[in-house]
Amino acid sequence: MSMNKNDLVSEVASNSGLTKADAGRAVDGVIDTITSCLQKGNEVRLTGFGTFTTTQRKATTGRNPRTGESIKIAASTQPKFRPGKSLRDAVN
Repeated sequence: MSMNKNDLVSEVASNSGLTKADAGRAVDGVIDTITSCLQKGNEVRLTGFGTFTTTQRKATTGRNPRTGESIKIAASTQPKFRPGKSLRDAVN
């Protein structure tokens, strides 16, 4: 089973006693804050849950699988999540 954003908002509302509208604003606020911090090059560390960081990927040359033609893949910044010990232990 997977959970989408609406499911997450419903669960947050249920677990916290917030209305769905307030829970939706809270979830959006958390996502926006994490995104903003990553855009600035900062990391977000949630003790026990995990750490959101960014990593730099170098420009590389790849191949188009259909034509075999070489293509250039531009350098980019990628988001990365490293789970904390508490989260890893809870899942296992």
